[in-house]
Amino acid sequence: MARDAEYFDNFYSNIVESPSSDRIVAEALGLPPELQATGNLPWAAIDDIVAVLVVDVGAVLVDLGCGRGGYGIEVVRRTGTRLLGVDFSAVALTQARSDADAANLAARTEFRLGDLQATGLDDASVDAIMCIDTIQFADSTVGALVECQRILRPGGRVVLTWWEPRTRGDPSFPPSLRDLDVETALRQADFNDVCVVERSDWQAAERAMWTAAADIEPDEHDEALRDLQDEAQRVLPLLDATRRLAGQATAPSTDQRALDERLDRHP
Repeated sequence: MARDAEYFDNFYSNIVESPSSDRIVAEALGLPPELQATGNLPWAAIDDIVAVLVVDVGAVLVDLGCGRGGYGIEVVRRTGTRLLGVDFSAVALTQARSDADAANLAARTEFRLGDLQATGLDDASVDAIMCIDTIQFADSTVGALVECQRILRPGGRVVLTWWEPRTRGDPSFPPSLRDLDVETALRQADFNDVCVVERSDWQAAERAMWTAAADIEPDEHDEALRDLQDEAQRVLPLLDATRRLAGQATAPSTDQRALDERLDRHP
């Protein structure tokens, strides 16, 4: 089944109806139970994300592919930013709004429909972007990163997390990951200061999560848990062949953008 908006609407609806899968994820990743995760970042990783985002109180932060918004809401709580969450799942966005309200952060958060390559946001309108475990779902990685640069103010920063095979083109990986090369895509999208690092510590927490899910007795009436267990069976054999990555980059400055535009007009 294609992992489109309909797939994720169904996915998030199942979690609400049977939240046992959320409990497994939260315990393995060390997340507080109220944080509705979209992605597999452990609790300590949020410190790392905040440190590299470098956002001040009042800055506008986009959580691209925000899902239920849990990581973005936590960043807002820690930094005082204003959050714009963008996702193509209406069900996930409804849950995100509810969670932001429960955290008394509704006044500083907004969640709207959009996708990785068409956010619906204005040019140069945001200060920073976080994209957590989502970039691999883009139809075009470069296209999604070009969209990020379009909405970022000059010098704004994008922070991403994702997975790639250790051997590019490895046929044991699904097509969305097999040839993924986000570092190259960031450079092709004309970002500056590109930095990509492997995070084996995050991967260790993720391994614990998948192992815990695989070891639970299956429940045919719990569709969310069954989905998590099915994913665990697919992921665990590939973990040693997978690189867990985090990256950051900055949009060109005003002067650099002006120069690029002149060169485009007069090659």
